[in-house]
Amino acid sequence: MTTAPASAPATAHLPLFGRHAFVCGATQGIGKATAIAMAAAGATVTVCGRNDQGLMRTLEELSKPVGQRHWSVEVDFSSAKEVDFAARTHLSSAGPVHVLVNNTGGPAAGAAIEAKPEDFTKAFEMHLLANHALVQVFAPGMREAGYGRVINIASTSVVTPIRGLGVSNTIRAAVANWGRSLAVELAPFGITVNTILPGFTRTARLASLFEGRAHRAGTSAQEVEADALRTVPMGRLGAPEEIAAVAVFLASPAASYLTGVNLPVDGGRLALG
Repeated sequence: MTTAPASAPATAHLPLFGRHAFVCGATQGIGKATAIAMAAAGATVTVCGRNDQGLMRTLEELSKPVGQRHWSVEVDFSSAKEVDFAARTHLSSAGPVHVLVNNTGGPAAGAAIEAKPEDFTKAFEMHLLANHALVQVFAPGMREAGYGRVINIASTSVVTPIRGLGVSNTIRAAVANWGRSLAVELAPFGITVNTILPGFTRTARLASLFEGRAHRAGTSAQEVEADALRTVPMGRLGAPEEIAAVAVFLASPAASYLTGVNLPVDGGRLALG
């Protein structure tokens, strides 16, 4: 009598089954949507951010098939040293990370000419140095596994600067070029590095930016949004889940030959030139 082979886990067909994804800024917006999407694709997910209550709320929304465990790491990204310590501590208990999603809330709005040197320094620490610390901690495990995905969430300002976001424009461009440099260096080890450039996406940050513009112009946030949408061929704001879907693709085996790319997800806005 023959014995039927043991059936595979129900999640085995999912593209990220058996992978560990570390998602930054996971308490809201694009980061939260990405964490949820990664878990739905079969990954074990570590949600990272500075608000413990927000992290717990995200954890409650993650898919949890039998045998799947998710984690949280509370850390303030204003200190790259703290990020490095938190990542190394987590690595020792949670095991190797295969997918890193670098996502941090953008710098305060304002013209570049009005920014203080410390504004650029603070943003550089939060966005580039903290990202770099995480890559340095997690890349050895990715290399050993022969599988790694570094996904940076930036902005279309990498291609076309956005008026009134001087510091953000500067730092986002630096992150994108750092990512392309890493892509070349890490490619031989099966590690890809790509940067997503979201366009106008319905998040709390975008709502705050629209309200700020409206206040300065003496108009309404609805009118500011309407003006913005005139520059988007699709005529609507993106949803965080749409950015998350692209992140899952970049994290998956299907994107194994795609690296060093700055990928707009903007409803066609950049296509207008």
